[in-house]
Amino acid sequence: MHLIFVYGPPAAGKYTVSRRVSELTGLPLFHNHLVVDAVAAVFPFGTENFMRLREQFWMDMFEAAAAEDKSLIFTFQPENSVDPNFPNRVRETVEKAGGTVTFVHLHLSQAGQLKRIANEDRSKFGKLRNVEILKANLDQFEASTKAMPPADLTIETEKMSAYEAAELIVETITPA
Repeated sequence: MHLIFVYGPPAAGKYTVSRRVSELTGLPLFHNHLVVDAVAAVFPFGTENFMRLREQFWMDMFEAAAAEDKSLIFTFQPENSVDPNFPNRVRETVEKAGGTVTFVHLHLSQAGQLKRIANEDRSKFGKLRNVEILKANLDQFEASTKAMPPADLTIETEKMSAYEAAELIVETITPA
């Protein structure tokens, strides 16, 4: 099992890039908002039950995929409502089953985040689109990203298209 763990700040292109990686590789995309939106339908974001159920669903998915040797792509935005040890627990779960995790960091400057945050395409999922909320949380998002395990690949998404970023990921993770 190979887990491609794509992370970065709001509006960095995690979904767009990962969707293209999925198209290029045939790997399923487990986009974090699938779970976030499902749990938020019942429990408000940031509440105890929201955080517990979101993480439980994520971990159950990784455990089941690892047990069946099913590779996948996961998108993730580090932030304060997620246990800082979550990425390491994911890696431990996958590696315990004989799999590997590739951490891909999509980086976007704060100015870039502010420019992209209100884009209409972000409304498909319950993504953050409010500039004022983003401004109030920029430092928290940056600190949470710095707490991630070291990236196997970092991509500056302001310097290349989503398709170019996806192709770089596929070239990097595909054995020669």
